[in-house]
Amino acid sequence: MSKSDVKVLVITGFGLNCERETAAAFEYCGATPEQVHLNDILSGSRKLDEFQILAFIGGFSFGDHIGSGTVFANKVKYNLKEQLEQFIADGKLIIGICNGFQTLTRLGLAPALGAEYFEQQVALAHNDCGTFRDDWVYLKADPASPCVFTKGIDIIRLPIRHGEGKLVAEENVIEELEAKKLAAVKYCNVDGTDAVKFPANPNGSIKSIAGVCDETGRVFGLMPHPEAFLSPFNSPDWSQQKADGVLPKEGEGVVFFRNAVDYAAENLV
Repeated sequence: MSKSDVKVLVITGFGLNCERETAAAFEYCGATPEQVHLNDILSGSRKLDEFQILAFIGGFSFGDHIGSGTVFANKVKYNLKEQLEQFIADGKLIIGICNGFQTLTRLGLAPALGAEYFEQQVALAHNDCGTFRDDWVYLKADPASPCVFTKGIDIIRLPIRHGEGKLVAEENVIEELEAKKLAAVKYCNVDGTDAVKFPANPNGSIKSIAGVCDETGRVFGLMPHPEAFLSPFNSPDWSQQKADGVLPKEGEGVVFFRNAVDYAAENLV
């Protein structure tokens, strides 16, 4: 299919607030995004099978009451489980960003070790710093990861804005994540080494993990916000880059969305 035939579902509502940026990211990469309120999906007036890519976006769904992403995940799990199972079985793509990543983990869609979807295996806990963190971080992508979204990425800089981003899990789960290369992106220092200290590791995530995928590489979640870095002018140092003659043509976050759209156009119908 052509890129414009790739339809992206950006689920909105109930305190989520990154729908315009996320839709803009996919549109910039040639896809056709649509912002649809969760209630329209739950009511059955819209179906997941209309789309090739599903985006769980950032924000504060249901005010993060009883834990970030919890209420949103439960509404999805107990109303859309069969649709989600079919969506994944059809080889389609899912991305969860920040609150969307929190939702993915609570749903058990990532990392889904052993293809055990809808079984929570990791969690995103309160930041070790004890506060909401709004900053820029460096990420290092694992070239051996099956993740569709991170192909071709080495070191990348993205903004973060979260209070519950510390990835935690049982030791055996972390070991399996590492062995299967499902920790697709990690917080790193400028030289690419794992960031183990604050602020380069902004939340204290185990093994510096910033994002994980499932074993297919088609379901991916991360805490940083690639949709918030589509333009080079989003960068905090764009004026210096411009003065130095090194201002890029686009923001570094675009690559995640381009990878997804290209994959869907080449592999889905």
